[in-house]
Amino acid sequence: MGIGVPLKQASLEESWDVVVIGSGIGGLTAALMLALHGGKRVLVLERHYEAGGFTHTFRRPGFDWDVGVHYVGQMGEGARIRRTLDHLTGGEVRWARMPEVYDRAEIGGERFDFVAGRERLRDGLRARFPQETRAIDGYFRAVAAVKRWSGLYYGEKAIPAGVARVLGGMLRAPYMHWAHRTTGQVLRGLGASRELAGVLAAQWGDYGLPPGKSSFAMHATVAEHYFDGAWYPVGGSAGIARSVVGQLERIGSAVVTSAEVEEIVVEGGKVGGVRLAGGRVFRAGTVVSDAGAGNTFGRLLAADVAGVAELRGAVERLPASTGHLCLYMGLGKTAEELGIVGTNLWSYPGYDHDGNVARFAGDLNAPFPGVYVSFPSAKDPEFVQRHPGKATAEVIAMAPWEPFARWAETRWQRRGAEYEELKAGLAGRLRAELERRAPAVAGCVEHAELSTPVTTRHFSGNGEGEIYGLAATPERFELRGLGARTPVAGLLLTGTDAASLGVVGALYGGVIAASVALKRNLMGVVETPRRD
Repeated sequence: MGIGVPLKQASLEESWDVVVIGSGIGGLTAALMLALHGGKRVLVLERHYEAGGFTHTFRRPGFDWDVGVHYVGQMGEGARIRRTLDHLTGGEVRWARMPEVYDRAEIGGERFDFVAGRERLRDGLRARFPQETRAIDGYFRAVAAVKRWSGLYYGEKAIPAGVARVLGGMLRAPYMHWAHRTTGQVLRGLGASRELAGVLAAQWGDYGLPPGKSSFAMHATVAEHYFDGAWYPVGGSAGIARSVVGQLERIGSAVVTSAEVEEIVVEGGKVGGVRLAGGRVFRAGTVVSDAGAGNTFGRLLAADVAGVAELRGAVERLPASTGHLCLYMGLGKTAEELGIVGTNLWSYPGYDHDGNVARFAGDLNAPFPGVYVSFPSAKDPEFVQRHPGKATAEVIAMAPWEPFARWAETRWQRRGAEYEELKAGLAGRLRAELERRAPAVAGCVEHAELSTPVTTRHFSGNGEGEIYGLAATPERFELRGLGARTPVAGLLLTGTDAASLGVVGALYGGVIAASVALKRNLMGVVETPRRD
């Protein structure tokens, strides 16, 4: 059963307190916080046929796969993010701990294990690089500094605009000390060797930029997020969206699918609602967009809306994050029979991540810049109950948009022979990568299906098929106008572009948007257990 009600089957009033565009975790979080803690009647409009955004799960006979959630950190009992997600889901989603070695990196044929526990990870790095203890210790201090100052940086996005104008620079400055430098610059400044820097940056796929381009603040946020290990949602990530949608429906709000917003209606400088493709209008004094900053300011708002042109131009100058290839594979044996565990496998042709990315961007026949292998069925203890005798794998490589752009306007599953030929070649190479890392799967593949950046564009609406919104460059974090507040009265931004990348970043983008709308700091509220 899908999540949300199709527009054609929904009986909806024309006026609401709030309309939310998009049902990714950022949109759903904002909607629930506004309904639960603000008493608002909220209408969530989703262009896809199922709600959930990148928490979406899709199914084929005998199998299911999560499209965006591969692991989440800080989900132990009592942890801050665990409390936040429990608050949003009403505690309905359970979390399974992944193996102690949650990430395993193979770089140029050499292996390094990312093990749960900050000190255990530090000890592993010292053992591997005994001559670089000063650089290693400096790295952990730098990561801790980013963590320490991040609250002020993101808090500035939630406080009243007048206060932010006065105090914003002071609140942002300590975080920006790290955010305005790239990961590569910080690692070089610490004296890290090429090999140590390559290992420390081996999780760059989690935020989509190699060290020469990514903001160190983004790298540090992701690295620190996993220091205590990783968890996976029992039953799959769709349970997150299902629980939030269920709560919204129970308290008088609605989540509607197959409902594409064509325009944000602005009247007299203030939001008046939204207009759908087809012309139907829903009225609301507050509109929250989870469609991304690029879509919101560049496509959904008329060109002549006052105050938007400067921010639109600034956003357009920021690059989109990376696209990706993902080979979804269904296997005819269980994870246990195949000897597969839940550890994620990262593989790189060499330590120069930036060079690897540049070569592949210029030639799709070059080695993949990095390959990530995930075994969802080994992470989810309920998978064998849903699909006895089966297992799944996902093989992912970051990929540029440009080689796929010519198919942008073609129809899904109707893109032509040349596209299918390109996909077949890439799928075969990704499958070979999987079989090299997990030889037992050879001969057990019952289903294989490749998505490309064009696929992501079709389902997400992201213009270049990007998976992380705006790229996590230093320039992104320097843009003061990028947050929940917008130049249009009553219009707010949520999701990753309002805060930070990934599921957790999008979630807190929703909390920030709701805080701004209600003029109330909800950051502490979401970390407090609910008493329904």
